[in-house]
Amino acid sequence: MSVRQQVRTVLCGAALAGLVLTTTQGIATAAPAPGGGAKVSPVRAAEDAAARALARSLTDDAWRAEVGRAVADGDDIGLKALAAGSRTGAGAALAADVARADRSVLAAKGLPPGVGGLLTVTPAGDPGSRRAPLVAVAPTDDEAAAVTAYDSAGRAHTLDATEAPDVPVYVVGVDGEKAVEAGLEVLERELAAAGVTTADAAAAVSATGAASAAATGYWTSRITSVYVADDKETWIKGDAEIFSIVSGFGLDGKVRVDTVTHPYLDNAETTYYPNQILVNWSQYKYNLADVVMMEDDGDTNYSSLAKAIAAALLTITDLGAYIPLVDPVVDAIPASFWTDDADFVDAWYTLARETTGTRNGAGGNGRFTFDRYWVSAL
Repeated sequence: MSVRQQVRTVLCGAALAGLVLTTTQGIATAAPAPGGGAKVSPVRAAEDAAARALARSLTDDAWRAEVGRAVADGDDIGLKALAAGSRTGAGAALAADVARADRSVLAAKGLPPGVGGLLTVTPAGDPGSRRAPLVAVAPTDDEAAAVTAYDSAGRAHTLDATEAPDVPVYVVGVDGEKAVEAGLEVLERELAAAGVTTADAAAAVSATGAASAAATGYWTSRITSVYVADDKETWIKGDAEIFSIVSGFGLDGKVRVDTVTHPYLDNAETTYYPNQILVNWSQYKYNLADVVMMEDDGDTNYSSLAKAIAAALLTITDLGAYIPLVDPVVDAIPASFWTDDADFVDAWYTLARETTGTRNGAGGNGRFTFDRYWVSAL
């Protein structure tokens, strides 16, 4: 399947299923549909367990007030640190449930325990309402019509995914920025261990290669602006966590992969002007490189991704001419990555050092504007 076909498939996500409404007014109480429903990912299961536990804990008035004060400024709050630091019995009791859920998230994402807690809680809905807060988990499908939230009695409710409710809602999710930073370290480390050249690989560099180039400086491709199209972002979704996988052939003739994070790229239908370096051409043998842009939507397992990409790229050898690497990278992405339409964003073939101006992605979902930028040595 081509990249364009992949994009078309990805952007046709089905609406959330598996809920039977027992009431139809405003916030509807929901129950699981008979026979199960869609398979739940390990990350989603851990988020859901933490959300249920947090909802139950809010029966304690002192703890509920403490949580309200912690999230009053609207920012994400680390759920593990919040519970562990509480002086209330309910907060202390919640800490064990959150720690267990956090361990499940780390394992599911292929991250080491030292990364620490990834689960967060964020306020949404109407914070000024005097009604008791609900606790929700963002749906994995951007086109989902409904959001499931829990009250302190453990009852499930269905919220409209397209319109913010008139009750306070605490959304349990994953700290995407922290996950991407730790995940790309795992990705590059495992790619290097498998034999793919990365920025952290201890490959020998010839005296006439990058070492001599670095003595005077080097040419780069710099992103002067970037835009990603919107596909029905909902009120419960937080900022996007975007990164790019840049691939080409290193100076040693082996396939090279570099990762670049885009922490500023939070929202769709917004143009950003980062002046960010995407490709350092002194590290590449040929004057061409490819880019695959992805988003961590919670379920990304970086260890699995690294193994899949390494297995695909290590079969490609330098035959004395550039070979485009987008298709091998996209084809290597595990099938589970395509179940959530934000994991794959877009791809760019054959960028050159001389590439300037605007380049649309192959799937028509993203757009970069480049200039050539010389980085001088000190």
